[in-house]
Amino acid sequence: TNVLSGGAACYVDDKVSKVAWLNRSNIIFAGQDKWSLDPRVDLVTKGQLEYSLRIQKVDVYDEGSYTCSIQTKQQPKTSQVYLIVQVPASIYKVSEDIVVNEGSNVTLSCLASGRPDPLITWRLLNPSAEPLDGEEYLDIMGIMRNQAGRYECKASNDVATPDVKYVNVVVNYPPTIKKTQSSETPVGRIGTLQCDATAVPNPEFEWYRDEKRLSNNQAINIQILGSTTILMIANVTEEDYGNYTCVASNRLGVQNASLFLYSK
Repeated sequence: TNVLSGGAACYVDDKVSKVAWLNRSNIIFAGQDKWSLDPRVDLVTKGQLEYSLRIQKVDVYDEGSYTCSIQTKQQPKTSQVYLIVQVPASIYKVSEDIVVNEGSNVTLSCLASGRPDPLITWRLLNPSAEPLDGEEYLDIMGIMRNQAGRYECKASNDVATPDVKYVNVVVNYPPTIKKTQSSETPVGRIGTLQCDATAVPNPEFEWYRDEKRLSNNQAINIQILGSTTILMIANVTEEDYGNYTCVASNRLGVQNASLFLYSK
């Protein structure tokens, strides 16, 4: 959780008769005699003039005031050291990945601990990846499709490397037909009509000629490639010329567009 060891230095001169270390009025060492039962605590005495206290594997509970008490022939002296224990930032709870419909209100949470208290920042990892206005909770009102993606939560307090976690947000929205491609095809050639739509989840496609739904047969081949559908009419005849309808749908909505197969 924290720094490996900490300590407090105390230097004495040869006129000193008695020394002791105390914490919150509890005696830790009196001279060379250890009163504390804590195995992590020991003395560092380099030569006769240093009388320092060392604490291994420091914990947050070790924080506080430590007193080096010195008895000389003239008068007692005390020297105080305040031990501040720092703990690296650590994210202990973050939102699960979510799927929402466009227009929903979304709150992402990211909870972290550390000493000092960590600063929490959010980014959407799109090309700009600009910081977002949120701390422990990031509120997105009326989420739009361009706000879908991977959100990064970072907790930092300058004690160690920041802790980082991620939340994936999928935004569902109804189909929009972005592009259609009609075809000018002579009799006897292959006619190709194309329809591109964007949607999450991916759209399902249907093709119609007048009111009649088209399906694959010897004369017609329908291909669906993700968000694109292609209608291929082999060996075009005069009867094939006219208006065709592409329909894109998912559970949030439906949209259609008219395309034309016409003679050269």
